[in-house]
Amino acid sequence: MPLLRATLIWAATALVLAVPLVAAALSPLLEWRQPVYIAAGFAGVTGMALLLIQPLLIAGLLPGLDPLQERRIHRWTGAALVLSVILHVAGLWLTSPPDVIDALLFTSPTPFTPWGVIAMWALFATAILAVIRRRLRLRWRTWRIAHTALALVIVTGSVVHAILITGTMETVSKITLCTLALALTLRVAFDPGTLKRLRRAR
Repeated sequence: MPLLRATLIWAATALVLAVPLVAAALSPLLEWRQPVYIAAGFAGVTGMALLLIQPLLIAGLLPGLDPLQERRIHRWTGAALVLSVILHVAGLWLTSPPDVIDALLFTSPTPFTPWGVIAMWALFATAILAVIRRRLRLRWRTWRIAHTALALVIVTGSVVHAILITGTMETVSKITLCTLALALTLRVAFDPGTLKRLRRAR
């Protein structure tokens, strides 16, 4: 029974992550797009998928991984998330620099843009804080509060950004992915059981 449960959890996770990517790849909206634009879009979709993995790791919901493995994968997934955002923005810059400048200056007329930019800066702040954490000699509690607050901004901003965009992502799979990422992040942020688990893992 434990093996069956573990198999079902991993299969369901893989399905939720893969379906949005496959659906985006089959989107008719890609037919006339430039390769750089398509790559930028898929970097964004990949970033959304990675946002789901992070709370799964922190909450210990992926069977077969010990706490040390979860923390290590969490770090690597975070690095991959930063890379996906950089590729997403860089690709958009190559296709339309004025749009990216408007986005960074918060002057873009599109309603989804500010949410993505806010999420991006929060992600970069998280990455920088993780790198210099030991130099700052932050206590674990302080680090966790800052990290959790930034994670909430990242996920909320990314979810609103994705939902407001009518693009290559298929609607049902996009909403499912976004809903799960936000729900799991909120669980990790506010569930006392997760905090106890993190303390034990230390």
